Amino acid sequence: MDFLPLSIIIVYVFLSISLLISLVRVILGPSLPDRVVALDMISFIVISLIAVYTISSGHPVYLDVAIVLALIAFLGTIAFARFVFKRAEKERNRA
Repeated sequence: MDFLPLSIIIVYVFLSISLLISLVRVILGPSLPDRVVALDMISFIVISLIAVYTISSGHPVYLDVAIVLALIAFLGTIAFARFVFKRAEKERNRA
């Protein structure tokens, strides 16, 4: 057995386990920032799964999908950081 197919299977297993752990953090997260970080981690894991699938299938067109997903996840993280900043600023003005 070649090394590449075996390593791809191992990577799929580890990424699947980390996806499940992140999903548990989204469901059980004690606070909103914990849940958002877990969602960001899930998007990173999905991007990694797409990249591994691109390597295993040999079709580089899927890398475009991964890049678009990374940009959308980045914009979501920036939007959430802005939301938290505005909320903290509003609470500071009340006090």
